[in-house]
This record gives sequence, structure tokens and C-alpha cells, in this order.
Amino acid sequence: MDERQPIPLYEWKNRHSPADVDLMTMAERELGAFISAVTELFGPEQARLAGEDWVDELELMDALPGPTRRDWGSVTVAASAQLARRLNTDVDCPTPRVGPTDTKVSPVPSSN
Repeated sequence: MDERQPIPLYEWKNRHSPADVDLMTMAERELGAFISAVTELFGPEQARLAGEDWVDELELMDALPGPTRRDWGSVTVAASAQLARRLNTDVDCPTPRVGPTDTKVSPVPSSN
């Protein structure tokens, strides 16, 4: 059973062991899968922004995720929440509609 402790991010930046290479591979796979999915669903511009969100979320963590894909999923979930907020903001700001400028009312014919 692998019971490695999370590596504090500030320590990891200064190390380059084989275990670190494994973590980088996991991070690259997770980020790549996330960007591919966002590209397919929302296009390349949203994918670029979502990739930046993913990296930002990773940098906000106190320690790197563990050695499994499941551990890295927490970064993806946080970046997905940022994507959802951005997309919902776009939906919540509808384009104002311009009403007709002709406000004359046609007379209704009388039955009398």
C-alpha cells in the first residue's frame, strides 16, 4: 500500500527525484485530458482559459496531490468550477433587446 505523504509545493519545486517525474506525468495527463474535454465541449478559447485556471488551482494547493489520477482530480474539479462560473456569467449577461420604435396603436374596429 502506498502511504506517501503529500509533498509541500515549495519543496517539490526544488526536487527532481523519480517520484517527482511520476507526479509530473500524472499532472500532464490530467491537464491534457481536461483541456481536451473543454476544447471538445466549449472550444479552444475556453480550453485555454480553463488550462490557466487548472494551473492556478494547482498553485493554490498547500501540497501536491498524491500519486493517483483520483488525487489529481481535485485540481480538475476546482478548475471546472471556475469554468462553470465563467460560462454562467456569460449567460447571465444577456444582450439588451431593442424594442420597436413605432408605438402607434391601430384602432380596433367598432362593432356598433
